Amino acid sequence: MVVAAFLFLPSAFCLLPSALCLLPLTAFQTRSPGNLEVLKAVGSLPPAIVGLFREPIGFKQTAIGDYFVFDRRGHTVYSVDENGAASRKLVQIGAEDGRVIEPSAFDVAANGSFAVADAPNGRERIQLFDATGVRTGGFLLPGRGASRIVLGSLSLNGVGTLTFTGRTLVMSHPESGWLLSEYGLAGTPIRSVGQLRATGHESDRELHVALNAGIPIPDSKGGFYFVFMAGPPAFRKYDADGELVYERAIQGREIDSVVAAIPNRWPRRASGGGEVPLVTPTIRTAAVDPAGRLWISFVVPFTYVYDDDGEKIRTVQFRGAGVVAPSSLSFTTRGRLLVTPGCYEFVPG
Repeated sequence: MVVAAFLFLPSAFCLLPSALCLLPLTAFQTRSPGNLEVLKAVGSLPPAIVGLFREPIGFKQTAIGDYFVFDRRGHTVYSVDENGAASRKLVQIGAEDGRVIEPSAFDVAANGSFAVADAPNGRERIQLFDATGVRTGGFLLPGRGASRIVLGSLSLNGVGTLTFTGRTLVMSHPESGWLLSEYGLAGTPIRSVGQLRATGHESDRELHVALNAGIPIPDSKGGFYFVFMAGPPAFRKYDADGELVYERAIQGREIDSVVAAIPNRWPRRASGGGEVPLVTPTIRTAAVDPAGRLWISFVVPFTYVYDDDGEKIRTVQFRGAGVVAPSSLSFTTRGRLLVTPGCYEFVPG
């Protein structure tokens, strides 16, 4: 397999100029035996800016061109201007309103407003901000967040994923008894969708809930995809009325070792004076592209792409300075794909 060295351009923002973006797609894409597609980065945020982030796991671009980066370990949300010349901290660490502590999830609407889920004093909180980082609202969720999924030093407490449309918030919140919940901006529940899947561990509530945590992703037709993060890899599609359209098991030679390593009995660890199961994910992130295709990235550096009918149509690997195992995926209005870590940009093809 031929690996191209990553090219850092001398411009302030290391994205290829539009003229160079007219090069044939094969300049950024290769195929290897087994129909694995290798997508090569066409740019990234400049190293001086990427170096500010301790653990960037959210990287999105708004309709006006500004970039937002969620640094989970740094408890910070940054904005980066379209030219990459400057970055600014919009939200910083703190338990008080307008700051974040132990953040677990983040999303940006097209107008630049954004939402962050965090956990001050173990209470699950959602905060809303405008594009300048000014807090515009927020609410607490009932109960206390408990560790669900652990990856290395990262522990996902409470709300592990969310989608913010600018009008509503969609969250994975299996403690409620449903796969996903949709809320208004004031915290008013709108609806809950999706029965929890059978896990064989229903008698162990913490484990059963952890194996039903996932990534809810609205589609363009008003429905949702839901991708399970731990346990046997699978995803579901729901229509605009919240009715199940289909469920698909995820299989492939690239993830055979990951699936084989899923335990029947999960180890436990101390938490909050008790013990909780130590659950590791099989899937790290997922996103839907402008054409409605579902992209799912695993804890190993491979990504599967599914069409609207739930059929796998591509197997992709990302390369920047080296092989990239995505911790977040997002698509821009220009159809480019933004990936962390590394804050890379790709032509998805």
